[in-house]
Amino acid sequence: MKNRGLSEVVSTLILLVVAVLLAAVVAYYATNVTMTRTVTEELHLSKQHVWVNYTGAVAAFKIQNLGGRDILMDKVAIRSVESDWTDIYYYRIPSGSSVLEDFNVTSYANLAGVNVTIDARLYLQATSDIPLISGGELLVYVKGPGNVGMDDIGTTVGLAVYTNNAQYVTECNVESGTTQ
Repeated sequence: MKNRGLSEVVSTLILLVVAVLLAAVVAYYATNVTMTRTVTEELHLSKQHVWVNYTGAVAAFKIQNLGGRDILMDKVAIRSVESDWTDIYYYRIPSGSSVLEDFNVTSYANLAGVNVTIDARLYLQATSDIPLISGGELLVYVKGPGNVGMDDIGTTVGLAVYTNNAQYVTECNVESGTTQ
């Protein structure tokens, strides 16, 4: 009686193909689970300004959370110098509304106290890390930023916002804060 069966080479190839297919399915599943549960963080800084005059300096910027997860603003640094929370004032833009006008250059005179009204908006003084929901926006003023002085008018300085996962940096020119 003649034994009929697959040769050793064909059997080995079949086993290899099955093993590769199983590994591909497991890799696809792991990637799919990881990617669908990982939501990225993305912030956008805009409308950045730094003004200075003989009474001091102030910085302002708008921050938008464009990512799919809520973030916690850990630190704000201007010209690589971390700002104290007591020097940071923020306004949460209500959901569904927008701010079209630019920041007020004369606002640095008003940055004193816990609550400050600028352009009919109530800015709160920060006391610690600032949470920002996904899709949320903040207007931020920083009093006395990063050793900026009158000699810096016309130079470029960096503004950085730090979160748990990333650092977001933008640059702007120092402007004169005189009103006349």
